[in-house]
Amino acid sequence: MANNSNKLNIPEARDAMNRFKMESASEVGVNLKQGYNGDLTSRQAGSVGGQMVKKMIEAYENGLK
Repeated sequence: MANNSNKLNIPEARDAMNRFKMESASEVGVNLKQGYNGDLTSRQAGSVGGQMVKKMIEAYENGLK
């Protein structure tokens, strides 16, 4: 049985997270589409995730100031 840990703590945040993912993908030049994106390379998927983490860290650091 597969264990999927990609659950949001607040289900209502799903749309915001999808918008955030699309925005991050656009910034790094990865063409995401709604739905399945299994045709992405590992490098492309990693660059989207990395950009998302970078932006979250920047937002947190700005909140500390």
